[in-house]
Amino acid sequence: MNNKTKGIICIIASAFFFSLMSLFVRMAGDLPTMEKAFFRNAIAAMFAIFILSRTPEKFYIRKESWPDLIRRSLYGTMGVILNFWAIDHIAIADASVLNKMSPFFAIIMSAIILKEKATGKEWAIVAVAFFGAVLVIKPTAGIASIPAFAGLLSGFGAGAAYTYVRKLGISGERGPVIIMVFSLFSCIVCLPFMIFDFHPMTFAQFLILLGAGMSAMGGQLTITAAYTFAPARDISVYDYTNILFTAAWGLIAFGELPDALSICGYIIIIAMAILKWHQNADRKSE
Repeated sequence: MNNKTKGIICIIASAFFFSLMSLFVRMAGDLPTMEKAFFRNAIAAMFAIFILSRTPEKFYIRKESWPDLIRRSLYGTMGVILNFWAIDHIAIADASVLNKMSPFFAIIMSAIILKEKATGKEWAIVAVAFFGAVLVIKPTAGIASIPAFAGLLSGFGAGAAYTYVRKLGISGERGPVIIMVFSLFSCIVCLPFMIFDFHPMTFAQFLILLGAGMSAMGGQLTITAAYTFAPARDISVYDYTNILFTAAWGLIAFGELPDALSICGYIIIIAMAILKWHQNADRKSE
């Protein structure tokens, strides 16, 4: 199995885990944004610390990794908080489609920072996949608002963060280290807001947020591995499988049946993923 195939498998796995996280965040109810974000990252941090404690290197961090670790944490924290805030202020569908601009931003940032430039065909595949996502999510008039701009910035934050994840992975930094630093950084940012606006949660909500944190950890581990194995131009289109997984959870958990436009969107997303797979195979054979 070559690195591109590994990257594709990992990014699809991350899409599955992050769809689970979204399901749990929705099920958690009307808790404040910062409280949800804190618990999401606190649980991921604990898992990363546990994993690192079982390795021979323990908590060793390469000195040269710190600048990019901080940049990854800044962009990642911005992406999570703005995405959660957008979800709290506009329709979930609008927030989701704006956050799914992240594959575009990942390709742009990879070209700027890593000099990994995409071809016209690769841009076209991602653009058509994004159109498929729009058909599934169907943005409303609320997409033209300040919260919507925050949702767009969340997509930029995620795309930029993934670029630094790849840069750190290429340089040899360990995945759990990247996750631990990001998660602890996010917790520190969220903690003051949570203290001043803390809402007591039920035991059921605690269990749901625990599930969100565990899912986030799975998503972070696999997305970190994905962008270590392959550049954004080769695998970012597969991130749109998140839409398919989320739709499945909507059907199973909330009885949300897809309409004709959504089904067309699913077909487009799957077709673009298959086309990209064939493109990678052709490039390998050449």
